[in-house]
Amino acid sequence: MIGWLDCSSGVSGDMLLATLVDAGVPVATMQRAIDAACPEPVRLRAETVSRGGIRATRVHVEAADSATHRTWTDIRSLLAEADLDPAVRTVAAGAFARLAEAEGAVHGVDPEAVHFHEVGALDAIADIVGVASGFATLGLDPIYASPVAVGSGTVRTQHGRLPVPAPAVAELLLDVPTYGGGAGVELATPTGAALLTTVAAEFGDQPPMRVHRQAFGAGRRDLPDRPNVVRLLVGEPADASTSTLVLEANVDDFDPRLWPPVLTRLLDAGASDAWLAPILMKKGRPGHTLCVLTESDVADRVRTVMFTETTTIGIRETSVTKRALDRDEHTVTVGGERIRVKTATLNGVIVNAQPEYEDVAAVAADTGRPAKQVMAAALAAARDAGLIP
Repeated sequence: MIGWLDCSSGVSGDMLLATLVDAGVPVATMQRAIDAACPEPVRLRAETVSRGGIRATRVHVEAADSATHRTWTDIRSLLAEADLDPAVRTVAAGAFARLAEAEGAVHGVDPEAVHFHEVGALDAIADIVGVASGFATLGLDPIYASPVAVGSGTVRTQHGRLPVPAPAVAELLLDVPTYGGGAGVELATPTGAALLTTVAAEFGDQPPMRVHRQAFGAGRRDLPDRPNVVRLLVGEPADASTSTLVLEANVDDFDPRLWPPVLTRLLDAGASDAWLAPILMKKGRPGHTLCVLTESDVADRVRTVMFTETTTIGIRETSVTKRALDRDEHTVTVGGERIRVKTATLNGVIVNAQPEYEDVAAVAADTGRPAKQVMAAALAAARDAGLIP
C-alpha cells in the first residue's frame, strides 16, 4: 500500500496525528508510544470536527506546561532509552535530527547544542513520536506528498515575531516544492515540516494509484477560504504489473517453536498469506510444507525470508490465479477507542466482516478488558452501523 499526503492547506504535527487517527490508527497505539518516550504525562484526545464543510478528525495533545528546554542530545537519549518499535524510533529520531540541523543552521549554533524551546516541548515530542507510531502502524511504502502551502504574514515565536515561512520551516523545506497559498497565516510548522520531509519519498502531484480510502486531519483554525486539513489517500499503485505466486518448501529439520515468528516475518515482508501443512517425509520423518502466497513484486523479499529464517535449500514456485472479494475498511468505536473493521463484498452485499486483531488487542491492553469482549463489542458496533446484516 502507498500513501499520498495533500498539504495544500499546510502541515503541522497535530494535523498529521489527526490524519493518521482518521485513517484508522487507534489512539491507544499512539498513546503507548508517547508514554514510552515522554518524560512527563501527555494525553491524546480525538474528536470529530468540520473544516470547510469537510468532516475531519482533530487530535488534542494535552500536557501541563513544562519549563524544561531540551537539547537534541537530551531528546536523542529519551528516544534511545524508550521502549519503542525500531521503525518508530528511526522516524522520530530522524525528524528531531532535521529540526536540530535546521535550528542550528538558522541560529548559527552546533545542532547538538540547540535548545528546541517550542519544538522541544512535551507536545512536540508527542506529535513526533505519535506520528512515527501512526505511520509504522499503517505500513505505507512509499509515502508521497504534494507541494506544501506555507502561508504568509508573520508568526510569534520565542525569538519574537518572524516572517512566514519561519526561517526554520524554510530551512527544513529546502529543495521541496512550496508556495504561499494565499493565506495570511502560518500554514506549515517546524514540527510538521520535519515529519513530512522525514517520511515522504517524493513531492509532487498525486501518483497513479487505486485509492481505497481517504482521511482528513484538522488543524486548530477553521480558515475562511479553504478546509484546514491534511488529507491522506491510501491505495495501491495503479501501474503495478504483478502476478500471484505460491512459494512452497518442505522442511523436516526445523524446531517447530520457531514457525510462528517465521510466518510473521513473511507477512511483514509483504506476503499475502503464509501457512503450514504437516507432512510425513522419507524415513518416516515428520515435517511441514511452508506455503506462501505472494505478489511477484515482493517475491524476492519473501524468498529471502524463507531462505534465511528456515533451513530450506529450495523453493517451488507456481503461478496461480486469484479471485478475491472487494474489500473495504471501516472504523467503529468501542469504549471511546477506534477499531478498524475489514469487510468483504460480493455483488454489492457485505458477506464477511472482521475487526482488525491488532486494534482489538491494543484496546484490550489499554482498557484492561478481555480481548474476546472487545472483539464481540466491535462486531456489535459493526452490526449497529449496518456493516453486518
